Amino acid sequence: MKIIRILCLCLWAVLAHADDLEWIRTYQEGGIKAIENKIDSIMQTPSYWTQALQEKDTRFGYYEHLKYLFIATKNEPTLKLYALENNQWKEKISTTSLVGSKGGHKEKEGDLATPIGVYTLDARLTNLDQYYGPFAFTTNYPNLLDRLQHRTGNGIWIHGMPLDGNRKDLNTRGCIAIENDTLANIDKIINHKNTLLITYEDNKIKEVSKEDLGTLLAALNAWKQAWKVNDIDKYLGFYGRDFIRFDGMLYDEFTQMKRQIFRKNERKEIAFSDINISPYPNDKNRNLFKIAFFEDYKAPGYTFRGPKEIYVELKDSKMQIIAER
Repeated sequence: MKIIRILCLCLWAVLAHADDLEWIRTYQEGGIKAIENKIDSIMQTPSYWTQALQEKDTRFGYYEHLKYLFIATKNEPTLKLYALENNQWKEKISTTSLVGSKGGHKEKEGDLATPIGVYTLDARLTNLDQYYGPFAFTTNYPNLLDRLQHRTGNGIWIHGMPLDGNRKDLNTRGCIAIENDTLANIDKIINHKNTLLITYEDNKIKEVSKEDLGTLLAALNAWKQAWKVNDIDKYLGFYGRDFIRFDGMLYDEFTQMKRQIFRKNERKEIAFSDINISPYPNDKNRNLFKIAFFEDYKAPGYTFRGPKEIYVELKDSKMQIIAER
């Protein structure tokens, strides 16, 4: 599969630069590996990505492995469902909703707040108490960033209204509740496994610029390359001083550990696929994003294949990783 990918990249490069003999000379002098290295270098430039994104609807982020997106707002509670069709987000459903009574971030269990952030839908539950309607979609609150910020609680769902029609409360305990017929219509459209929920405090949603996404995608590829070639200083340059790893390890301890590992100078193969980049709402007005992807990592001392996520801040056109799993 890797050879096929490389050949496809080579074909793209030659067709995209048919009048540029540099690609042919690169191949003649270094073969397929040289072409791959050249393409990797191009993918580390924001200008390439900004151009590549021109035909894509990027107002809600960049997605290679997502089909449906919920956008929820809390101040005027609404829930909108979008489907990604031909690289464009199409609004499928817009409805009013009920949310928790507390504004801002959810901080602790029982505070009656609906979380602000980015969440996956983990399951579709049936046979629930009639209070939750016919079924519910569960979310992964608290996510990694929530846990590292010591936010507690659980059981944040998208669910329906009581089947007995007795809904006296104007707010939920933190969930998002919608009318049962609307929930049923949503169920006909989505597969929860490739659906994401982004919750905002208000409806003044700032659309993601192609320039920001280009910077992030270029930085993601540059971070991967520095990791691959054991360039420890460049690699650590992508981490913020406020970085926290999934297990609570802070920046100073993390950098010491990584320097020891990089001194081994092991040859690595690292590939990222199914990249999703989501804007991450927050009450500090920071330009935060969640980046999730599938990582294929091979080194003599360690092998990993599986999902990975990082939370980053884009500041002064520079990506800084603030959390990682």
